[in-house]
Amino acid sequence: MMNRYKSRNIESAGKKLQAERETEKSGIAKNQVVTTVIEDMSENGEGIGKVDGYTLFVKDAVVGDRAEVKIVKAKKSYGYARLVKLLTPSPDRAVPVCPAAAPCGGCQLQAMSYEAQLRFKENKVKNHLERIGGFTDVQVLPIIGMEDPLHYRNKAQFPVSRDKDGNIRTGFYAGRTHSVIETPHCYIGHPVNDRILALVKAYMEREGIRPYDENLHKGLVRHILIRRAAATGQIMVCLIINGRKLPAADKLVRSLSEVEGMTTVGFNVNRERTNVILGEKTVILYGPGYITDRIGALSFRISPQSFFQVNPVQTEKLYEKALEFADLKGEETVWDLYCGIGTISLFLAGKAKQVYGVEIVPQAIENARENAELNRIENASFFVGKAEEVLPEWYERQCGKARQDKAKNENGEKEVCECRDGKTCADVIIVDPPRKGCDQKLLDTIVRIKPERLVYVSCNSATLARDLNYLCREGFVLEKVQPVDMFAMTVGVECVALLTFIE
Repeated sequence: MMNRYKSRNIESAGKKLQAERETEKSGIAKNQVVTTVIEDMSENGEGIGKVDGYTLFVKDAVVGDRAEVKIVKAKKSYGYARLVKLLTPSPDRAVPVCPAAAPCGGCQLQAMSYEAQLRFKENKVKNHLERIGGFTDVQVLPIIGMEDPLHYRNKAQFPVSRDKDGNIRTGFYAGRTHSVIETPHCYIGHPVNDRILALVKAYMEREGIRPYDENLHKGLVRHILIRRAAATGQIMVCLIINGRKLPAADKLVRSLSEVEGMTTVGFNVNRERTNVILGEKTVILYGPGYITDRIGALSFRISPQSFFQVNPVQTEKLYEKALEFADLKGEETVWDLYCGIGTISLFLAGKAKQVYGVEIVPQAIENARENAELNRIENASFFVGKAEEVLPEWYERQCGKARQDKAKNENGEKEVCECRDGKTCADVIIVDPPRKGCDQKLLDTIVRIKPERLVYVSCNSATLARDLNYLCREGFVLEKVQPVDMFAMTVGVECVALLTFIE
């Protein structure tokens, strides 16, 4: 029997031979330097150029650049390259404000002017709607940009490691790796982060506390989570650790409490071999365990594990647009699915008869209920659970089995919701799912309920387009889509879509 080592060698040789054949067919080889003109951008922010019909994806390139690039990976019909020399810069090219912009995986678009970034994101949304959703004539409103696209983030999670000299370093992961790039200052985060990171590193060095090594699954401090409330200036620091306790925690608290605005200090326990940052248990060492921020006239308590939009300026614009699309008159029953700590729910409560929020994270629902009380809102109720389980169960319990209408159409018998008032059990539904989009069971339930309006808030226009395609095949009409730049300098873009259902 062939031993495992020999088998691996044969497999590796086979892959190498296949790569060589692909290279021969394309005429492009790894480490080759070629000249190309960047004609388009990928959705991940890479410039797209061609050499004799061969497609190249070039990191840090901008549409309009003419450049020398070095091939780093060659496939049969496409390859990846890095910028070597700009021969003719694009009119849309900008000098990155951050010296670590190229190696750091955080900001993909700093080499592009902000106006060009907005065009890129608007086109990205349109392309997804057309290619994935099949929408060719939908109204995509002009993207809502920022006056100042820097220092906007109210949250940062810094991985901790050692450099080659053994020094503790914090920063962000390089693109597509888990190698930490030291970033003395992050230009999309708040400047106070720099001082906090310095204090935590000094504490670790004094106390001999080792950073976490994910390969060995040893060391203590994995990440440093910092949140700062834009409206109040309150700050929270939480160390994510591979252990059950934090040595000399009182000394860390003493040094961090000197930072103006420091409100809460704690640590979160995550002892798993995982890429997930936060564990389930958080221990508060100092303060109430939360910070308070405001969006418009509403106040929100935010804990370490709470979901809260990272861009406070744009969040208010996003929620105002969601409220506008919901078009509430005061008598509606509204469901807010994936509600987090109740931000959108409470925004809507002032205009609706009743709002129900659903979120899978128990601590977030606890925060949502606290936030309703904090803002003296009595017509908002919150449920812990998966949206794709809570809404269907409520629908069946509230409406009973859908009765069969006497009127039949050509496709068979038509289901009619059997609520107490004879109307639909949800006039308006808001969904704000994670990047993977909505669960199919949830979409099926929404189709059965047939709300008058459905407002879909999305951080991933690809899964948004997929879900919209399904909903519109089942009777909804996509009225319009509003992109909002929540993540300046990155490829991320938020959207609000309005769908209506007409019998």
